[in-house]
Amino acid sequence: MNIFPQTLVRIFLCLFLCLFISAIGISTQAQASTLYEDLGQDAGISCIVDETAQQILNDSRIKDGFKETNMKRLASLLKEQFCVLADGPCKYSGDDMKIVHEKLGITSAQFNALAEDLQIAMEKCEIPFSVQNKLIARLAPMKRDIVTVR
Repeated sequence: MNIFPQTLVRIFLCLFLCLFISAIGISTQAQASTLYEDLGQDAGISCIVDETAQQILNDSRIKDGFKETNMKRLASLLKEQFCVLADGPCKYSGDDMKIVHEKLGITSAQFNALAEDLQIAMEKCEIPFSVQNKLIARLAPMKRDIVTVR
C-alpha cells in the first residue's frame, strides 16, 4: 500500500486549514469595531448619559453644583461629546471645556465623584468593563481643563 497519496492529502488539508484560519483572523482584524460601536452607538451613549445625569442629581457630593444647570441641554451636549470621543459620526456643538468650567471652582473631589457616577451609569447600561476603561481614558485628559481648584 502506498502511503504517499494519503500523506499528500493530509498535508493539503493542513495547509487548507491553516489558510482558512488565517483568513478568518485577517477578516476579524479588518472588522475591528470602534469605541462608538462598542458603547452601543447612539442608544448606548444615550443610556450612559441619561443614567449619569440621574446619578449626578442623586449624588449629595455634587448635585448642588448642578442646581442652575439645564440638565436636558447638558445631556444633549454630553451625548455629542461622548459620540465624538468614541469616533462616532457626530459633531460636538458645545463650547471649549476650559472656558465653560474656568469660573465654576470645580475640585478634584467633585470631578472624581462625577467620574464615579459615570462608571455606575455604564454598569447599569451593561457596558463591558474594558469598554468603560476606553471611554474613561479618552475623557481623563479633560480633567486639567475642568478642575480649577488645586
